[in-house]
Amino acid sequence: MADISPDLGTGRASVGAALDFAWTATEFTATDMMAHTGVTRSTAIDAIDTLVEARVLDELPNARAAGSYRAGRPARRFALAEDLGVIVGIDAGHAHLAVEVADLALTSLALRRADLDPVASPTNRLATILQTLQLALDDAGTPREKVLAICAGVAAPVDRDGVSPPHREGFWERTNPGLIAALRDWAPAADVKNDATMAAIAEGADGAATGSSDYVALLAGERFGGGVVVDGHVLHGAHGGVGESIVFDRVVGVTSTGGLRSALERGARALVDDGSVAPSSPLAGGSANAREILRLAADGDPDALRVADGVGEMLARIIGVLGSMYDPERVVVCGSFADAIEPVLEATRRYVPDELHLPAPQVVASPLGAEAVTHGALATARLAAREVSVPLLAARRLAA
Repeated sequence: MADISPDLGTGRASVGAALDFAWTATEFTATDMMAHTGVTRSTAIDAIDTLVEARVLDELPNARAAGSYRAGRPARRFALAEDLGVIVGIDAGHAHLAVEVADLALTSLALRRADLDPVASPTNRLATILQTLQLALDDAGTPREKVLAICAGVAAPVDRDGVSPPHREGFWERTNPGLIAALRDWAPAADVKNDATMAAIAEGADGAATGSSDYVALLAGERFGGGVVVDGHVLHGAHGGVGESIVFDRVVGVTSTGGLRSALERGARALVDDGSVAPSSPLAGGSANAREILRLAADGDPDALRVADGVGEMLARIIGVLGSMYDPERVVVCGSFADAIEPVLEATRRYVPDELHLPAPQVVASPLGAEAVTHGALATARLAAREVSVPLLAARRLAA
């Protein structure tokens, strides 16, 4: 239940119940709230009126005015205020950036993308992220003071305070360049989390892991990384390092944390270098990119299928490690190639049983594609808006 500030008085629990109910209802009446929460009519009406006074709820035209009520006294109808504010989700990956602005119904208002230089200084990377954030807000026509909550997913472990631990080569400090401190100047609720954790939240909410309590969301585009859910709980660790990909450097047959893009392109070049690709093959030039290789494999090209098979075997080894550690029922492969990855996953499914003593997990592609991290970040920001920002806003307005 949302925690309403004590400034709202003795009825704050019922006001919190009203806000929680409004958060999941498109529009409702006091009777609807009574049925859902079990409070009395007078308590429901008092709580709703408090939120209307705080301009958190709008009172809608009654049923008669809306043309759908013909007899008797029309019920008062309510909904979250349309102009309450916005939330922001950020995907700050190894070399890509996406910033999405949405309303509280998770309807997208603006989406900005940019490239990130993996070796840029932390100062330059932070400047690019904040500049893109401002541009996204400008696209949405939203002033900065209307931002209720922001969440960013980054390609690094992140502790519970939004800070990444030091990396021996400075990679994590560049990837998470003091984001939490900067974002706190943009919204009353700000958070920074590992990007694979954000993908796991998204897959559980409306992706390929819906209904599952034990799964891994495997980000596999630019680099590998796993967001892990066990018994319905997102695993974190002391430094946010659960699912960190460095372990794959030690796995025979993997030896790299580079993702599917590099694995596919490396595999195609290896076939060319060993002379096993015919001169007439589309791969013969050695310059085919990952998406072209996947397209060729889906069309049945024998050389591309050999590449897909090799990458599928490598992916099975990774899933074998994750399966042995976390025993998931499902592994969801996420990232920008998820829409085309089926030729690789067909091979992975053949190899996975040999990598485990436990029953093999289902291996599926994410339906969210490149948006998995931003979806998870928006869902996290929306929860923070409900639990932190809106109650504070309501208390401040009532005290004014």
